[in-house]
Amino acid sequence: MRSLFVKILLWFGLAMVLVNIASFFTGIVTERRFQPPRSHPLAPMMGVFAATATEIYERGGGGTNSQIAVREYLDRVEQASSVSAVVFNEQHRELSGRPVPEGAEALANRLTADTPFAFDPPAGSRSSAGNTKGILAAQLINSTSGSKYTLVGKLPQPFPGPPPRLGEPGSFGFGLRVFARTLLPLLLIGGFFCYLLARYLANPIVKLRTVTHELSDGNLSARVDDKLLRRRDEIGYLGRDFNQMATHIESLVDAQRRLLTDISHELRSPLARQNVALALARRRGPADVAPALDRIDREAKRMNQMIGQLLDLSRVENGTESLETTRIDLTQLLEEISADADYEAREHDRGVQLVTREQCTTVGVVDLLASAIENVVRNAIRHTAFATTVDISLKRVDSKDSSSAVISVKDHGPGVPETALAAIFRPFYRVEDARDRKTGGTGLGLAIAARAVRLHGGFIRARNADDGGLVVDITVPLI
Repeated sequence: MRSLFVKILLWFGLAMVLVNIASFFTGIVTERRFQPPRSHPLAPMMGVFAATATEIYERGGGGTNSQIAVREYLDRVEQASSVSAVVFNEQHRELSGRPVPEGAEALANRLTADTPFAFDPPAGSRSSAGNTKGILAAQLINSTSGSKYTLVGKLPQPFPGPPPRLGEPGSFGFGLRVFARTLLPLLLIGGFFCYLLARYLANPIVKLRTVTHELSDGNLSARVDDKLLRRRDEIGYLGRDFNQMATHIESLVDAQRRLLTDISHELRSPLARQNVALALARRRGPADVAPALDRIDREAKRMNQMIGQLLDLSRVENGTESLETTRIDLTQLLEEISADADYEAREHDRGVQLVTREQCTTVGVVDLLASAIENVVRNAIRHTAFATTVDISLKRVDSKDSSSAVISVKDHGPGVPETALAAIFRPFYRVEDARDRKTGGTGLGLAIAARAVRLHGGFIRARNADDGGLVVDITVPLI
């Protein structure tokens, strides 16, 4: 339900359904409330039939011939319209000699000058709706001689009548028929156009979201395609603004990378000369300046290490296209890395062990991938507690479409605040400046590892272990 496409489709569809249902029931209520008295299609003809019958009767003089003539006329009317009619005079005597329908005389007696027309049962009533034998209609008329006559006719039922009320027999079937005949076509057509509208609005936003993810994952060349840019609406404007922003960000990041690379190269030369001068000072200087020279030597080595990491970061960000890729046995690689790291950690009263290993093979640049894993392991060694061991595990994860290897490096340190778990992979980011200075961190090791892993088609993430410490998971695809 969080999808914009689904929300647009459901809201437009619901609005259309409610409008159609309201219109349908409003029409039914309005029709029932304001239905005219002469709702039968043959009702308007009753006046014509009555006028013609009385004229024929009076033209014949009112005798037997007149009765025969009226009966023949009414027989023709019944043949043509299925209306079985009779004629009453003012004394309520039938004049045509035709069979009088049941209730016809009583209906004729109800007519007055104020009510010259009536139905029996009344039009629109439930009894008339359920009457399958026909409806009686009476028409009072004054002849040219001033006499009053009443024509009563039995009208055929033209349609089933008003729909049954809710709960009555046949109401469910009637509702289904009405739905299939009126609402269902509207819902299908409206739903189709709602789907097209929702897709038209949601698809470009989904594409823009995909490009945004690519940009945030480090692909600074990600741009919105030309099809979206050709739109002349707010979404098209948003796409053009996004491309402009991405271009500006890419230029800034490229300038930063060039600056770091240039500075790193330029610092190497004076740093090398400083080391030569430092060696001469050690040989020629007095003994009391030795501690100061040792401090200069430590800071020079630290600066040299940082410069080396900056150059490594620049090399990683340039990609692996110019580097040779080979098959990499991750199990063997981790065994070598853990053995070397354990040898170094023993000097600081710590250890490294490979606790889980499964056979995994990938393709990539061996030195680059090894450097990434070593940076993560060395970071764990710096922050794990004394007399503890950094645990490394290698597991194979198989899915329906692909397989991947998950390398987990777990330390027993204080962990990282939840808000900083993603930020620790940014260059020069430090959770605590004082702690990183104490452990000798420069804030570049995890950044180099993250970029190297990404270049191998994988991803890296950090999480706090339930029993304390930090776990860094490296996931790379397998062959």
